[in-house]
Amino acid sequence: MLKKWLSYLIPITVFEKKSEWSKNLEVTWNNGELVIDSKNTNYSYGSLQRILRKGLKTLGYDRVVAMEHILVLGVAGGSVIKTISEEIQYKGKITGVDIDENVIEIANKYFQLDKIPNLQIVIDDAFEFVLKTKEKYNLIIIDIFQDTTMPNFLFESFFAKRIGFLLAESGVAMFNTMLLTEEDNIRNKNFISELKQLNFKVTVIPRIEQHNELILFESAIR
Repeated sequence: MLKKWLSYLIPITVFEKKSEWSKNLEVTWNNGELVIDSKNTNYSYGSLQRILRKGLKTLGYDRVVAMEHILVLGVAGGSVIKTISEEIQYKGKITGVDIDENVIEIANKYFQLDKIPNLQIVIDDAFEFVLKTKEKYNLIIIDIFQDTTMPNFLFESFFAKRIGFLLAESGVAMFNTMLLTEEDNIRNKNFISELKQLNFKVTVIPRIEQHNELILFESAIR
């Protein structure tokens, strides 16, 4: 508890590990919260949890509770999963996919992710997973970062179409994006335009944090 209170004055690192995918992962007490950070950005909990919580509130907690199956692409420390299971009290099936087994080990040790009974974790590349899965999902949360970098495939029309195919009737995708440069802003504008051309209904949530923008897109018209 002493570290927690001292963290209001200065961040206190309690664990550190190198990662092939995220360079360096740290578990840190920061302003009274236990968070996971990569080398240059918050990776789970803290500001990231606030961003994704806002997206879930926009969807409506009642709508989320009624869903049968939620897919999370990019688990990291599992902050959005904890919000879904503990705050919203969601009892349906959750599948979490992450390429980095190191961050899942941290999530289990420090945030007890493995204690969530309705959660299945899959260690896999998100792109490969969405190509292989035969399930349909009511909500797909896309939260994939490698430190401050977002893989290019996330913004390709093929990926958006595949996500749309995997959505159940009245399903929705929630895509967390990072914008650090003017090129990133242009990238998002072009992607949103492309989603609309693909007949998705698109909602952009006003930024809670300076560098993150949430994009919601509903099932395509079929």
